[in-house]
Amino acid sequence: MINKHDITGLILAGGLGTRMGQRDKGMLPLHGQPLARHVLQRLAPQVGQLALSVHADAGDYARFGLPVWPDALPGQLGPLAGLHSGMQHATTPYLLSVPCDSPLLPPDLATRLGAGLTQDNADLAIAVTEEIDAATGSAVRRLHPVFCLVKTAALPQLDAYLRSGERRMRTWHGPLKLAEVLFDDNAAFGNINTPDELAALQAQGLSVPMAQAILADTVAPVAESEELPLPQAFERILAADIISPISVPAHDNSAMDGYALHGADLGGDTPVTLAVVDTILAGRPGTVKVGRGECARIMTGAVMPDGCDSVVPQEMVQQASATSITLAPDCIRAGDNRRFKGEDLMQGQPALLQGKRLGPAELGLLASLGIATVPVRRRLRVAFFSTGDELRSIGEPLAAGCIYDSNRYTLLGMLSRLGCEVLDMGIVKDAPQALEAALRGACASADVIITSGGVSSGAADFTRDILVRLGEVAFWQINMRPGRPMAFGRISSEGDTALLLGLPGNPVAVMAAFYFLARPTLLRLMGADADTAALPLLQVAAQAPIRKKRGRTEYQRGIVERGADGRQHVRVTGAQGSGILRSMTQANCMIVLHEAQGHVAAGDLVDIVLFHGLT
Repeated sequence: MINKHDITGLILAGGLGTRMGQRDKGMLPLHGQPLARHVLQRLAPQVGQLALSVHADAGDYARFGLPVWPDALPGQLGPLAGLHSGMQHATTPYLLSVPCDSPLLPPDLATRLGAGLTQDNADLAIAVTEEIDAATGSAVRRLHPVFCLVKTAALPQLDAYLRSGERRMRTWHGPLKLAEVLFDDNAAFGNINTPDELAALQAQGLSVPMAQAILADTVAPVAESEELPLPQAFERILAADIISPISVPAHDNSAMDGYALHGADLGGDTPVTLAVVDTILAGRPGTVKVGRGECARIMTGAVMPDGCDSVVPQEMVQQASATSITLAPDCIRAGDNRRFKGEDLMQGQPALLQGKRLGPAELGLLASLGIATVPVRRRLRVAFFSTGDELRSIGEPLAAGCIYDSNRYTLLGMLSRLGCEVLDMGIVKDAPQALEAALRGACASADVIITSGGVSSGAADFTRDILVRLGEVAFWQINMRPGRPMAFGRISSEGDTALLLGLPGNPVAVMAAFYFLARPTLLRLMGADADTAALPLLQVAAQAPIRKKRGRTEYQRGIVERGADGRQHVRVTGAQGSGILRSMTQANCMIVLHEAQGHVAAGDLVDIVLFHGLT
C-alpha cells in the first residue's frame, strides 16, 4: 500500500476554456469559490503534498498558498506539459494528477489508484469507467488518463516521448507498465466545459466538506478585544499570546517527601548511611550546604539544596533517625524524584496562544503565573429568529395545523453554550416585508444572523429573493441529511453588514446544521483556533447494519454503549426523520456517515461525535 505522504497531488490548471469564453476554467466560480479550490478540497486529504500546474501566468492561483509550477515546455501542450512539470518538481516518489475542472473527483482516488499500481507492479495507474454504448447496448471502457498516479522515476520516458514530437496523453507511457483501475461513478470524472454544465453543478448542492472549507475560508475573527479579570475570563477566547513572566517551577524542587542527596553517593554492594544536616520545607529554602555523604530532610515542592540531584522517598529508607538514614545502595537511580526549574514552563516562553478557549486548566495555568487579567475577544453578537406562519410561541393556543416553535430554544441553548451574546427576535411571518424588516434590523445589531426555516424552495419562502437584494449568498443547498437546505452569505443594510446562516426548518436538521457547519464558523468568528473549532471524531463499531445512500453526508442519531464483551458499540436511536426532536434527547452521539460511504454492516467501524459538551 502506498502511503499518502509519498504522493504529491498536482492540479492541472491554467488552460483556457474555449466554450467558456476563453476564461481560465480553474478560476470559474462555483458556490462562491473557484472550481480549482473545490478540486483542491477533494484532493488534499488524499495526498501528502499539493501543487498547481499552470501554462504561463500563475495569476490568481498564488492565492491558494501552494507551489505553482508553470509549464517548462514551450507552446500550449495541455495536461501532458503539466504532468512533465510536476514530475520534474515533485520530491515524492509518486505524483497524482487531476484536472482543475473536475470538482466531483472520487474521495478515494489516490487509495484506489495506488492499490491498482501496487497490485499490478505497474509504473502508473489511470482511472477507467464503463459506459453503455447506445448502438450496441454493450459496455465500453472509457479511459481517463488525466486522472493518473505515476512514479516520478518515469520522467525519462516522458522526456523521450516529448522529444519525439508526440503529445498524446493516452500513449506517452510507451513501454512502461500501466494499471487500469475501474471506477463505477462516471460523474466523478466529468469536467466542466460549458456555462450550462457549470449552472447544473451549482444547482446540485454542495458537499459537506466543501461547505465547511468555504465557511472556514470566508470568516475572520472579530477584531475587538477586552481585558478581563481572570475569574471573568472563563470560557472566553484568548485574544493574544500569553508569555510566561516566570519559570514554573521557579527552582529545582522535590517531587516527594523524603531526603535530598547526591546521586553519586549511591551504588556499590552495601547499604549507604548518610548524615541528616538540614530539614527543608516547601516555601522555606534550606540554609545548610549539603556535602557528599550528607542529606537533607525535604518535603514535596521544597527547593532542592545546591549540589543535590536526587530524592529518596521516605518509605524507601531502611533506617532513619534525627541525625542519619540508611539506604539500600540501589534504591533509586541518580536524578530520581527531582523537578527541574522551568520543567512545566520556562520564563519568556508562550504559556497559551491566542485562539485558546479558557477552560479550568487554562485558568489554573494563568493563576500559577501570577497573571491577574487577560485579553479576550469580545463576545460575538448573534441575532436569531424562526420563520413560518404555522409557528406559535409557547403559551399561545395551537390552532389546527400550527406547531410550537422549538428551534429558537435549541438555538438559544447552543449559542449560549458557545458564549455568544444572543438576541432572540422571535417568530417572523412568511411575508416579504416582515422578513426583510427582520433581516435589516438584525443586521444593525449583530455580527451574525441565524434563521431557521425559509431557505427551501417552498412557495412561501421569500428568503432567497430578499437575500439576493440585500447581499450575496455563496450557497443554498448542501448534500447532507438531515439539513439539505442551508444558506450562507453576507447581507448589508444602511452601512451595517452581518454574516447570514440560514438553517433548515426541521428541528433535527437545525441542530445537525448548527453543530457541523454553524458552530465551527461561529467559533472562528470568535477567534478560536482550529483545534477548538473542530469536532473530534471517534471510531466505534456499529451494533447493527445502517442504511446509507452514497453521494451525501448523513448524520444519524446514535447511542454509544458498552456491550457484554466490554467493547463499545453504537446503534441508531430508531426512526431518523428530521422532525423527530425526541431522538436528540435519547441519543448521546451523532453517527457521521461520510459522502463516499454506502450501507454499513454490523461490526464496521463508523465515525461518531459525542454529544457531551454540545447538547
